[in-house]
Amino acid sequence: MALLSIVLPAYNEEQNIPNTARVLSELLSKNQIEYELVFISDGSGDGTFEEIRKEAQRDVRIKGAEFSRNFGKEAGIFAGLELASGDAVVVMDCDLQHPPETIPEMWEKWKAGAEIVEGIKKSRGKESLGYKLSAGLFYKIMSRLIKMDMSSSSDFKLLDRKVVEVLLGLPERNTFFRALTFWAGFRTEAVYYEVQERQYGESKWSFFSLMKYAVANATSFSTLPLQLVTVMGIISILFSVILAIQTLLKYLMGSAVEGFTTVILLILIIGGFLMLSLGIIGHYIARIYEEVKGRPKYIISKVTDNIQGNVLGAWKK
Repeated sequence: MALLSIVLPAYNEEQNIPNTARVLSELLSKNQIEYELVFISDGSGDGTFEEIRKEAQRDVRIKGAEFSRNFGKEAGIFAGLELASGDAVVVMDCDLQHPPETIPEMWEKWKAGAEIVEGIKKSRGKESLGYKLSAGLFYKIMSRLIKMDMSSSSDFKLLDRKVVEVLLGLPERNTFFRALTFWAGFRTEAVYYEVQERQYGESKWSFFSLMKYAVANATSFSTLPLQLVTVMGIISILFSVILAIQTLLKYLMGSAVEGFTTVILLILIIGGFLMLSLGIIGHYIARIYEEVKGRPKYIISKVTDNIQGNVLGAWKK
C-alpha cells in the first residue's frame, strides 16, 4: 500500500504540535491512508522539539528532527523531504492554516496520475491589512521576477516521489521551494482551499522578513535584478545625452547655464544608480560566495528515536 509522508516545518510551535499530530492522524486514519508525519523544528527557542519527541513516543508513525539553530523555512522543507520515505509527500504549515481536509483530495489526484498537486488559495483568510499588503507586494515582486503567477500559490502541495528526488538532487544551497516545483515541470493539477485561522500562537512573518525573503528568493531563482543594472545604465546615458544637447543649444544661443543645480542633480542621480547597481551586484556575489563554500543547507542536532541512520551533524546531501 502506498505511503503518504507529510512534512511539517515548525518554528516556535510548541502549542500547535499535539493538536496538529492529532488532527492529521485522525483525518488520515479515517480516510484509510497509510501515513507518516515528519516534523522539523527549525532551531525553535521553546519546547517544540520536546513536544515532537512526545508525539513520536506515542505513535511510531510520527518522527522529527531539530536544527542546531534557525536555518529558515526553506531548509526545514528540504530536511523534511530528506527524511520522508513516502511514495508521495505533502508539505504544509504546522499551524494548520493549510486545511488538512484538502489532503484526501490531493491524494486522490495523485492516485489518478498527478505528479504535483498545487494548493491554490481562494483567499488569505483573516489577516491584518498590513500583512495582506506586504504579502501581496511580495507575491507581485516574485511573479514579475520569476515570470510565474505566484499570487495564489503556497508551500502547500503534494509531490510524487520522483519530483522529491529531483529537488533533492539539485546542488544549489539557496533554494526557493515554491518556485522550484514550477520549474521542475511534471504533470500538475490544483486544489483550492481557504486559509484557516491559527488556533495557537501568531505568524512569525513580518513585513521586513517577507521583504528579506523576497530578495533572497528572487536572487536565488532569477537574474532579472542584474538586468536592472543595464536598464539604469541606459537611462543614465539617455538622460546625459538629452542634457548635453540642451546645454549645447543654450551655448549656441548665447545663454549660460545657471548655477550648479543641474550638476548636483546629475551627480545625485548617477550616484544613486551606481550605488543601487553595486548593491544588486554585491548581493549576487554574496550568493555565489555562499554557493562556492558548499556548506550544508542545515545542521541536525537532535532526532526522534524512530529515525534510522546517521543524520546528526552536518547533513551534506
